[in-house]
Amino acid sequence: MASPILAVILSFFIPGLGQFYTGQLLKAIALFILAVLFAGLSTLIIGIPFYIIVWLYSMYDAYVAAQQE
Repeated sequence: MASPILAVILSFFIPGLGQFYTGQLLKAIALFILAVLFAGLSTLIIGIPFYIIVWLYSMYDAYVAAQQE
């Protein structure tokens, strides 16, 4: 059984890592790619709010997925 707290901590440091931990490989890859894309766009300022949204969603989703296991 996956630990919800560990899933959140993993996603806190790297978006998508919590999903990888809970076995959601495709979602993990998608969230990681989005985070990298928006982090790159943060130099134009537009990426910052999108990165924060992806980051927060990644932590929330990892927690919920770990609870359901």
